[in-house]
Amino acid sequence: MQFIDLLSQKDRIRTPLLHRIESILDSGHFIMGPEVTELESRLASYVGSRFCISCSSGTDALLMPLLAKGIGPGDAVITTPFTFVATAEVISLAGATPLFVDVSADTFNINPDLIGRAIEEAVSRGLKPKAIIPVDLFGQPADYKRIQAVADAYRVWILEDAAQSFGGTFNGGKAGSFGLVGATSFFPAKPLGCYGDGGAIFTDDAELDTVLRSIRVHGSGVDKYSNDRIGINGRLDSIQAAVLLEKLTIFDEELAVRQRIADFYSKKLHNRVVVPKVPEPYTSAWAQYSVLAASQEEREQLMLALQKEGIPSMIYYKIPLHLQKAYSSLGYKIGDFPVSEDLSRRIFALPMHPYLKEEDIERICKVLLA
Repeated sequence: MQFIDLLSQKDRIRTPLLHRIESILDSGHFIMGPEVTELESRLASYVGSRFCISCSSGTDALLMPLLAKGIGPGDAVITTPFTFVATAEVISLAGATPLFVDVSADTFNINPDLIGRAIEEAVSRGLKPKAIIPVDLFGQPADYKRIQAVADAYRVWILEDAAQSFGGTFNGGKAGSFGLVGATSFFPAKPLGCYGDGGAIFTDDAELDTVLRSIRVHGSGVDKYSNDRIGINGRLDSIQAAVLLEKLTIFDEELAVRQRIADFYSKKLHNRVVVPKVPEPYTSAWAQYSVLAASQEEREQLMLALQKEGIPSMIYYKIPLHLQKAYSSLGYKIGDFPVSEDLSRRIFALPMHPYLKEEDIERICKVLLA
């Protein structure tokens, strides 16, 4: 059994995808070809943003807006410790200081009630709070209504980390459309993934769009040999754009299947483990289906039982960022973010993809319910 099945999906799009790839090979436009322009238009329309800037990875999609807004030494950016390291990593790469805020126990997303305290802490430490990076963990958007209210009150801007939530919604708005700018990832395992690395940035700000496009190509001006600012090599290649264009044709159908699988899991398992909660007005893209065991010991027992039956499972995330060695210089300690630390001890993810068969789901649940 596969934790994520990319081959069944490949079989569905194989013929039109090979046609697109052959056209790219014949054209010789391997990087930033017309497929990239087409993809950006399709993605912007899907999300409901004025602009979409494709790029080479989800990490670059987070880094580029920080560079575009001049984030650097002496600045503080607020984010969550219960996420993949890239979210905080880009803050450090920009030269700023990441400050963490604990998550809510029910959604695993940043707790809006705690953000103001972190901003005030930044000021007390002589830092300039500039931005908030909420994370839409496992596919469900964060509470952007409450987060935006905090951001407005403290005059900071929001960079939405939608790396896992592309296709999810909040109050009818699509993931990627919240805050000043949104960023997503097209890593192969994401709900919408390519066959390599890729990412995209969304914004309604025309000036920011122009700067981001410059940063993407080494800070280029009128051409790539005129450099107006410090940038990166963040371009998307044409074949990855072709993959994403074909996957977009079946994406909404796959999201609906993911939702049915999540509902099936939750109905079967709600009396055995803590299942994810996605209340109205949210929908999730179900990048992961993560549950909570009663304890770390029980998690180990359940994962071992699954392993014995040839069923894969994963832990996202076993070490919160504030306890990672890379961030030891920030001075955080065990107990600083109790919800994130508790989740890291009990959480584990079950297979989740649109090609999971009902008999496989039944088999997974039977092992956990034994």
